[in-house]
Order: sequence, then C-alpha cells, then structure tokens
Amino acid sequence: MTNAARPARIAILTVSDRAASGAYEDKGGPGAEAWLRDTITSPMQIDRVIVPDGREVVADALRDLCDRQDADLILVTGGTGPAPRDLTPEAVADIAQREYPGFGEEMRRASLAEVPTAILSRQTAVSRGKTLIITIPGKPSAIATCLNAVFAAVPYCLDLLGAAYIETDPTKIKAFRPKAK
Repeated sequence: MTNAARPARIAILTVSDRAASGAYEDKGGPGAEAWLRDTITSPMQIDRVIVPDGREVVADALRDLCDRQDADLILVTGGTGPAPRDLTPEAVADIAQREYPGFGEEMRRASLAEVPTAILSRQTAVSRGKTLIITIPGKPSAIATCLNAVFAAVPYCLDLLGAAYIETDPTKIKAFRPKAK
C-alpha cells in the first residue's frame, strides 16, 4: 500500500495534569480534532490520548505514537507555557530527530496579533522518523490561530518525510506543494 492509498494516522496528545485526572474537561483535544475534521478532506484516522504533565511521560507517549502506533502527524496540545510543569517542549526535544523552528516562529507571530502573552508560548515542530510533531496551545481558538498559520506547509512536509498523503479543503487551507518541473 502506498502512502497516498492509506488513511493518514493522526494523533492528538493532550498534556494536562487536570484533564488526565478527570478534574478538568479536555478542550484542546476536541478542538484540534474539530479543526482537522473541518480542514482535511482525505481519509484519516484520529486518535486522542491524554497524559499528565511531565517530561518523561510525554516523551514516552510520543515514542509510542511515533514508533509503535505509526502516527503520521501528532498534534500536542498543552504544556508549552512558562509554568514549572509545562515541560512539553523539553519532552519533544528528547525524542526529536529534526527540528523545524519556522513552525513555532509563525505560530507565535500569528498569535501575537491576538494576544500579547503569545511571546510566552514555546510552540515548535519536530520530526521523528516519518512522523511530524507540532506543539500547539490548549485553547480551541488559539489552536485554530496556530494551525491556520502553519498548516499549508504540513501536507508537503509529510510528503517529504514519507508519511501518508493528506489533502486539505482549499477554502479552509490551501496545501502548498511545489509544482513538478
């Protein structure tokens, strides 16, 4: 089966002590899933996982999603702020093979137009094998702002990594792929 013939495997990893314990309703995971379902038109399978904050638990979950679950794309929501338990970027760095700093730069730039505290955000993107991992905020409106800012590059990045082929609704996000010469 070629990468274009199989549904994309997308994981949404929510990082939150309160959501993991059931003390707080996860809004980031459902918000990210709704955005993806509204934007991606090609077949996909979306799985949502919730883990507590913590560098090792997040790194272990990411390793599992990349190496055993064969996720093509992972959106990690939560744990990217300056609070002491916000260690998502450190966990992502622990498992990353390559970093794509332009994703974080663009997400912060787009968010800064809406809220001055965007400069506190530590969003990033990395890859591990064929998996692209993007860290995003936990608030659904901020998720949309960030994904709207960067997602046009995601399908081509997945192509280059050898992940599943995804297509977007061009009225929502026009996926950019260079024209063949």
